[in-house]
Amino acid sequence: MSALRLVLGDQLSTSISSLADIDKQSDVVLMVEVDDETSYVRHHKQKLVLVLSAMRHFAARLVQQGYHVDYVRLDSDGNSGSFDGEVKRAIKRHQPITLVVTEPGEWRVREMMDSWRQNLSLMVEIRNDDRFLCSLEEFNEWAQGRKSLRMEFFYRSMRKKTGWLMDHDKPLGGEWNYDKQNRKSLPKDMRFADRLRFDPDDITRDVMHMVAQRFEAHFGDLESFAWATTREDALRALKHFITDCLANFGDYQDAMKSGEDFLFHALLSPYLNIGLLDPREVCEAALKAYAEERAPLAAVEGFVRQVLGWREYIRGFYWLHMPGYQNSNFLEAERPLPAFFWTADTSMNCLRQSIETTRRHAYAHHIQRLMITGNFALLTSLDPAEVEAWYLMVYADAFEWVELPNTHGMALFADGGVLASKPYSASGAYINRMSDYCSGCEYQPGKKLGEGACPFNYLYWNFLICKQHLLKGNPRMGLAYRNLYNKSADEQQAIVAQAEAFLAALDQGKA
Repeated sequence: MSALRLVLGDQLSTSISSLADIDKQSDVVLMVEVDDETSYVRHHKQKLVLVLSAMRHFAARLVQQGYHVDYVRLDSDGNSGSFDGEVKRAIKRHQPITLVVTEPGEWRVREMMDSWRQNLSLMVEIRNDDRFLCSLEEFNEWAQGRKSLRMEFFYRSMRKKTGWLMDHDKPLGGEWNYDKQNRKSLPKDMRFADRLRFDPDDITRDVMHMVAQRFEAHFGDLESFAWATTREDALRALKHFITDCLANFGDYQDAMKSGEDFLFHALLSPYLNIGLLDPREVCEAALKAYAEERAPLAAVEGFVRQVLGWREYIRGFYWLHMPGYQNSNFLEAERPLPAFFWTADTSMNCLRQSIETTRRHAYAHHIQRLMITGNFALLTSLDPAEVEAWYLMVYADAFEWVELPNTHGMALFADGGVLASKPYSASGAYINRMSDYCSGCEYQPGKKLGEGACPFNYLYWNFLICKQHLLKGNPRMGLAYRNLYNKSADEQQAIVAQAEAFLAALDQGKA
């Protein structure tokens, strides 16, 4: 044969560069399920089902299109359990001249691929992943010489490059960013579209059965699995979002509501991150909705910013700063992850709601991640490595290139401001404003201290007190510290005392 072409579980696109110029008569596509990838962290059961089922569906699609596919399942005889082992076994089976791969999304896999060039007795070609709208080379050129790598400036450059939402060289509507219009609270009588669910077919049910047995101890429920596992269904999910949700997405993208796990969010990131959807097509679908007056500018801009701006930026940022990025711990956080992050057994209703949603769906939207679980982790000084491992495990869209910068830099400020300009910390007032969680909680968001006070209130001020040697010089923290220093010494002492009692109870395993 001529070439062995390896396709990874997050590269499920027929347009992937490793399949370009393939000779269907002589080349073989290799796809492998290996223990190393299913268990290097204890992934949510639904995440495992999504990726493995999507892989099997994709392989079947390739076979239907005339490709020769060598597919190794987890339970295949002789499965070595690793990419290394399966590539070497496939080389023995097929005797290729060349191994062709597309660059992976994660640093550890890239190191493995680089080692193949040294250790395998054939040519190894590692191709760029051109599914992204900004290549790594282009991002590095943009970043070169800049003192600050803020997403907003990258986003503007990408708007100019694509011409999306532009009026010649000016932003359409006169503003680059309509984020200030994307923070409305939900009206009490707001109605939500029934979300599109995808019933498991025979392939998915087979995978669900295997995951239930093989990964029984992993976090998450399987009963509610309803993710798309084929490109056709992922396209249906995109159409549903554009038709039924996009118009309200902008206004309420930061809102949270008890019993409503999805609101108007797209739920498309898992499909983008494993290759079932392409970022260009999802942005163009939103742009078409705006052109046809089916969605307002602020909603479409907010969605495009998430994909064209934030997703592309985070990927470039990850590769620019790896491999040492995850080693920083600017805020000196060392507390172990509390057990209720796995059980949701906590009297703080906002945390319980967010973690239960995560357990049910391998999903929670960005504000639940950043301003509920992430904010709590920040204010209680949870160990960044433990928090990052949790986020990587529990979300269906979590791959290290997107999870690590979002958690390490954005949620935890563990990099000291390389990514974000300030810590995203907040008290109970913010949670009360953006959700109805507080009405179902035994704590009172309006009470700052004493019995029944919302823990986020005194934890917020305690965080500012305890970390002032690290944060008070940050220009964006000036107002917060002026407000802190307006408090009397007695009040500050009471805040620290109640926070320390809470943290001591947390350390003792009390929820």
